[in-house]
Amino acid sequence: MNTDDPDITAGHLQELRRGTVVLAALVVLREPGYGYALLESLTDQGFAVDANTLYPLLRRLEKQGLLTSEWNTEEARPRKFYRTSEEGTRLAHDLMTDWRRLDQHLRALTEETS
Repeated sequence: MNTDDPDITAGHLQELRRGTVVLAALVVLREPGYGYALLESLTDQGFAVDANTLYPLLRRLEKQGLLTSEWNTEEARPRKFYRTSEEGTRLAHDLMTDWRRLDQHLRALTEETS
């Protein structure tokens, strides 16, 4: 197997990033925001995510009770605003705690092998 194969690398990078986008969305949406603004914010912060991935993710997180939403119809174009729920805030905290633990262990592993 050739580990220099860009398709293999891209697939593994996609897997690695998938969970981080969930965590990033929960963190960013502690303040209410709509989908496109979230997409821009995540992109600006280095979380490259496609709109075709983000919008279904938002609906799934809402269905799971991790986000709440409401429509803003005061503007010419109605927008659905999302906000992290209390349950989503707890999950984000738990995920960050585990992320930090994993990062610490990975750093230790890479120092041992260097």
